[in-house]
Amino acid sequence: MKRRLATIPVRKRIFLGCEGESEQGYGALLARLADDAGLHLAIHSVLLRPGGGDPLALVELAVKQIWSAERRRGAFATKAVLLDRDKLGMAPQRDERLLRQANQNDLRLIWQEPTHEALLLRHLDGCHQLRPQTSLLALAELARHWVDYEKPMSALRLSARLGMAELRRACAVEDSLREFLIECGFPVTQE
Repeated sequence: MKRRLATIPVRKRIFLGCEGESEQGYGALLARLADDAGLHLAIHSVLLRPGGGDPLALVELAVKQIWSAERRRGAFATKAVLLDRDKLGMAPQRDERLLRQANQNDLRLIWQEPTHEALLLRHLDGCHQLRPQTSLLALAELARHWVDYEKPMSALRLSARLGMAELRRACAVEDSLREFLIECGFPVTQE
């Protein structure tokens, strides 16, 4: 009698470009939540430039990273970059090139309004509608509602406070995040 080998489902490869270590920790949190939900995802959270930077330069770097990784290991099912929106609008011509690059490379832009700390804030109970206008205000508001928050925060520390319910809360007001997660297969829409 022949033994049947167990079939291991192929994981859907996801590229998530990260402006800094905080975003990379968030990407690792998403990978944990995907595993907990039984999703077969391999989320590659790639640190593009520690400390952030110019959105166009980050997108160009992400495109290079994607091209290199896809040559070695095959295509990504979904590609995205987490970007702080506070630098958008400073150089309109560069913004136009950024959008064109993203579109030409099927790269989703997940805008953090204005920064990553404000995005995290919108995960918290009672805070999903808060829209601090600057990075300093976002950090201060997050610290007020999440007393032991430290930048950057690991996936392990994030997971102590953020789970699928908090992710759904943020997705109710964060369109680009919700669209990315739905494309990945996350159950983030409210039922």
